[in-house]
Amino acid sequence: MPAKRRRTPRDERRRRLGQNFLLADSAERIVERARISPGELVLEIGAGRGALTFAMARRGARVLAFEIDPQWSQHVRAEARARGHGLVRVEQRDFCEAELPEEPFRVMGSVPFGHTTALMAHLFEDPRVPLARADLIVQWEVAYKRAAVPPTTLWSTVWAPWWTFRLGGRVPAQSFRPVPRVDAGVLVVTPRRPPLLPPRMARAYAAFVRSEWR
Repeated sequence: MPAKRRRTPRDERRRRLGQNFLLADSAERIVERARISPGELVLEIGAGRGALTFAMARRGARVLAFEIDPQWSQHVRAEARARGHGLVRVEQRDFCEAELPEEPFRVMGSVPFGHTTALMAHLFEDPRVPLARADLIVQWEVAYKRAAVPPTTLWSTVWAPWWTFRLGGRVPAQSFRPVPRVDAGVLVVTPRRPPLLPPRMARAYAAFVRSEWR
């Protein structure tokens, strides 16, 4: 019987951080469908190996990429310099700890399946942020559930007065390395124009929904 391979520090980080890296050709298709314009500010959640990062950079976006893993943040930073992508910045930190911009911005990222709710709460809990659009690659079941109309979960109900959620397509498991056990999907989120409630009511409305949710 062959000996079991010992886990390396990289293996441990991958498991702890939920790292499944999107392949370059899949990233190109997703970015193409997102219709990112030159000069747009895009915050990227989890740069990983940089597949989405450089697909956006080639279209002239100003990319602020967040990557918590020091190895991959250094890799993407070095690759950006080598490729001459001066509009790419990389921050080695948890996206949930980042302050969101005051200027209009977009968000794109392949979200670790185990951290989806926390990341989405950071983005959508305050409807006053100037978020123009988010294209989030999440587990397919999560994308399908969040896009349901009317909303079927507590969080979706809390966010519904200010944000619309729709499916942007399925991303097969084979589009990632290592290959995850389930498919992913692109969840496209945009602000409601006009909102169903004033932004100043967001905190009170969320408290009401939580108190009534059964």
